[in-house]
Amino acid sequence: MNRQIRTEIFTRFRAANPHPTTELEYDNTFQLLIAVILSAQATDVSVNIATRRFFPTHGSPEGIVELGLNGLTECIKSIGLYKTKAKNVLRTCEILLEFYDGVVPDSREALEALPGVGRKTANVVLNTAFGQPAMAVDTHIFRVSNRTGIAKGKNVREVEDRLIRVIPKEFILDAHHWLILHGRYVCVARKPKCPECGIADLCEFKEKTTLAQTK
Repeated sequence: MNRQIRTEIFTRFRAANPHPTTELEYDNTFQLLIAVILSAQATDVSVNIATRRFFPTHGSPEGIVELGLNGLTECIKSIGLYKTKAKNVLRTCEILLEFYDGVVPDSREALEALPGVGRKTANVVLNTAFGQPAMAVDTHIFRVSNRTGIAKGKNVREVEDRLIRVIPKEFILDAHHWLILHGRYVCVARKPKCPECGIADLCEFKEKTTLAQTK
């Protein structure tokens, strides 16, 4: 796929959704960090249900420490890996209070040093909260990038690095959201909704499918 086609793809994404954002619910950078930690192997919908139980009253590092491990565990027990996530979130809050005055750091190194924060989580926070050109590649983005031909790679890191290189700079800050939403609702895993897709004529997957049908 060449630069001209990639530019047209993201131009269409922007026209259809000029101000994309995460579907996780949060009021500040700290809550975004916690929500993303909780979202590992869980849907945004399930995380939102869980955080509604404690964000309104304990949605700060101090609040979660006050809530305690048992209280937090009870609030998030409806999502996967909740016991481990509760421990990680509580320890993260303690570290933020001890070393950062309760403020979420804006560097990758500091974020990835927090319990429960891997590269993908750090990328979401760096991009969404701090406006840095980071690309959090989840299963949706990995699938869309390879299937469409936007950025092919054998693993998540290869796709991430290639997306950062090939996406035109004017689109880079919003590209994560456009790609994940496209993968979540249109370019789905089993039966992609090609007839409903706004970039179908530019997609290498559709091209291969069409060629196969003509043989």
